[in-house]
Parts: sequence; C-alpha cells; structure tokens
Amino acid sequence: MTQEQLEAIMGLIMNSGNAKSNAMEAIQAAKKNDFELARTKLTEADEALVEAHHAQTGLLTKEAQGDQMTVTLLAVHSQDHLMTSITFNDLAKEVVDIYQRLADE
Repeated sequence: MTQEQLEAIMGLIMNSGNAKSNAMEAIQAAKKNDFELARTKLTEADEALVEAHHAQTGLLTKEAQGDQMTVTLLAVHSQDHLMTSITFNDLAKEVVDIYQRLADE
C-alpha cells in the first residue's frame, strides 16, 4: 500500500467518524429541542461525508486507471466505516425530524 493510498484510507475513516459524531450530536440537540444546532450538526455531518466520498473516489479513480491497491483489513474497515456512517446519518435526519414534529404539536 502506498502512502497516498494510506492517506486516502485514513481520510475515509476520519471523515466518516466525524460524520457519525456530528449526526449523534444532532440527535442529542434535537432531544433538547435545539433544532438550530441539530440542523447545523446534520449539515456538518453531510460535509464530512462529502470529504469521505472524495477520498473514496480518489481510490476508485486510481484503480480504474490501473493502479491496483492491495486490499487490506484497513481498507475494508474504511469502507465499512463509511457505509455505517452514511446509514447513521440518514437515520439521524429522520430522528431529528420526528423530534421536530413532536415539538411542533
């Protein structure tokens, strides 16, 4: 694995983790009826996921150009982390919406 590949993988893990943390903070804010903060945290989560996708796209582009990467446990972990974060972010949006609806009633 090259240094460039390792940096992309670590970018995937780091940004995915940031996205998941922001999504959790959004839920916690919504529980306290702080919907402005909740929406801000969801936006930050989306931005972190975009950064993670950029790292992933870089790896996919290199592979499509013939620069094969050895699949390691770290590479698999980064993809798993990204997919989990995407799912968690999607669910967090729904939870915040539910809290918002309950607060509006």
